[in-house]
Order: sequence, then structure tokens, then C-alpha cells
Amino acid sequence: MDISYRIKGFQASPIRRLSPYAIQAKKRGIKVYHLNIGQPDIKTPVQALDAVRNYPHDIIAYGESDGDIELREAMCKYYHSFGVDIKSSDVLITNGGSEALLFTFMTLCDPGDEVIVPEPYYTNVHSFARMANVNIVPVTSLLERNFALPPLKEIEEKITSKTRAILLCSPNNPTGHIYSPQELEIILDMCVRKDIFLVVDEVYREFCYDGKKFTSALTYTDYSDRIIVVDSFSKRFSMCGARVGALISKNRDVIRETLKLSQARLCPPAIEQTAALAAFNAPDQYIKDVISEYETRRNTLVKALRAIPGVKCSSPNGAFYLVAKLPVEDAEDFSIFMLRDFNLNGETVMLAPAEGFYETKDLGRNQVRIAYVLNPSDLEKACRCLKAGLKAYREKIGFVLE
Repeated sequence: MDISYRIKGFQASPIRRLSPYAIQAKKRGIKVYHLNIGQPDIKTPVQALDAVRNYPHDIIAYGESDGDIELREAMCKYYHSFGVDIKSSDVLITNGGSEALLFTFMTLCDPGDEVIVPEPYYTNVHSFARMANVNIVPVTSLLERNFALPPLKEIEEKITSKTRAILLCSPNNPTGHIYSPQELEIILDMCVRKDIFLVVDEVYREFCYDGKKFTSALTYTDYSDRIIVVDSFSKRFSMCGARVGALISKNRDVIRETLKLSQARLCPPAIEQTAALAAFNAPDQYIKDVISEYETRRNTLVKALRAIPGVKCSSPNGAFYLVAKLPVEDAEDFSIFMLRDFNLNGETVMLAPAEGFYETKDLGRNQVRIAYVLNPSDLEKACRCLKAGLKAYREKIGFVLE
């Protein structure tokens, strides 16, 4: 018996596929610093945890397919704080931002249609596109330009009769770039001219540094009929395992048709929605402290990486990731070496090879995505491991640093 052609076209996640090496390292007594995955060590708000502990119902029943009305109304109030006027009917609660992206592809696109995405991009987007039989068309952003939006001409040249949307992520995973109001307006103008949608993953909207301000695509009310925003509670409130997200759009057709997919999977998780609703009751200081902590971690990591010979990295303005170029030819081979063959005083590092964050073949082969989700002390220790590991690896393979 054979397996589907579709699944054979999927890639194993570069964020998780080296996990067997990490598991084996831990069995040998090695401490592994996980810089590969965006799992914060920040505490979930106690309000959310208490809501789970005190779940008030004696049956965990099916809920509404579009999500709990109290949660959708709370999201409207939350968006108002960003200058965005939405109604509960504009919001569909989803099983994480991941399902919102998948539903977006399935609602906008027929099999063989195309979505343009600046690369590097969140690696699982590739898998969601494959699920929906949608083709990702990349435009390449460059580390040397701090991963700013590629020139408009490059994007427009990619648009064909099969193009249905442009997908952005701001603040960006994996690069940390924040799209400026000017960049958003340029893209929206082009979407109008070409009659396509703009989809923006805004999961990391709180996490902006150096005084940078976040602008939601939803503030551009003149373009609201062609904007879809993806959101999630995972990072904002450090509740990744709860799997609660949202799809937001003022386009009635998009909401109506996407609801068919929501009904097919019945409903979002009941207890997790209760936790998400309660998380909005966390004091404002919770988010302020988290932002300050991540900015400190960003500064710590960038300084430590730039002190390692041959390493180049951007200084991200948002989210909690960066892409670093390493003085190696194959970052995945190096990442395996770090887990399988190397330790510094019983410690090593797990990285996410960045090649899997690109659609264009062979791009990112010497890059890694690093999540600065560890405390500053652990980040410094991880970078000491990385520095020593790079030296040992280059000596092993005879790589000459130019």
C-alpha cells in the first residue's frame, strides 16, 4: 500500500525534527538549552490558571462553532485598545493561530492557487498550504536589510491569475521585523489594484522594542473588505498549549464561508476558551513586564551572538526570534553535531535550522532561527556553548573562517 503524494511533499518541522537528538543528549545527562522553539518560560497569568482550576461546569460540552460569545466580545474590547473597531461577528475563535491560517487558505483558495509570502517565513505555513493544496510563492527578504519588505516591484512581478493573497507576519516570526504603516499601505494599494487579499499574522503584536509602534492592518478601514488577521493567545499570555486563536475580518463573505469549516470541526476547546477569557483580566503590568523582559533578552542575545567570530544576525524590532548566519556551510549538520557530538561542561544548545523557513531551494542553509525565550543568564550560557561548538565543529570538518 502507498501513502499520499500530498503527505510526501510535507517537510518535517525544522523546529522539532531534531528532537530525537535532544532526547538522547538529555539521556546522556547533557543539559540542552532550547533555542529552537518559541515556548516562553514566562509564567501564564494566574487568572487563566485559576479559571481552569475552577471550571464551573459539570459537563465539558460542545460550544458554538464560531467560539464563545464572551470571548469574542472580550477580543473586540482588546482590539479597541489598538485603535481597531471590530464586532463579535467579525471574529471566529479557532484552534490556535495555526487553524486560522489553514482555514484562511481553504476559504480563499482553490487547489493550485497561489499565496505570496516574504521569506523566511514561519515554517508551518508551508504545511498549512500543502493541506489546502495551495502553492506558496516566495519573495526573499535579506538579513543584510534587516529583513525589510522586498521592493514592491519584486512582489508585483510574482502576481499571476492564480494569486489569491499576500501573507505577512508582523512582528515577524522568524525575523522580528515589524512592517511599517508605509509598507502596509503600499501592499494594500497593490492588493486593491490586483484584486487580492492581504492576510496578516499579528500574533506577536505586543512584542515591539526600541520604541517601535505596532500598526494593525485592521486600522486601514478603507481596505477592510480584503483584510484577514490571524491572532493567538499562545505567546501574548504564555499559554501555547491551550491552542486558542482567532480569525478576524470585516468581510462578511469570508466569515460566512469560513464558518462552514468551523462547523465541520465542531467547536474550539471549551476549557481553554475559559482560560483565554480570564487571561484578559491579567493586570496591564503583566504585558508591560513581559515586553521589558523580552527586550532585555533580545539585547543579551544579539550582543552575545555578535561577539562570536563569523556569526551575523539582525537586531529584531519585535516578536522573540531572530535569524543568525553561522560560519558553517550546513546549519542543520552543525545543529545535529551540537546535540549528538558536543557539550561544554555538560551543556549544549538546540537550534532550528533556517533552511526550512525558506521556500527557495538552498536559501538559509547556513542560517538558524533562534528563539530568545530563555532568561538572560541562560542565553549567555547558550551562546558560550554555541561559540565553543562552532570552533569544535569547524576544526572537525576543516572549515576555514574567512
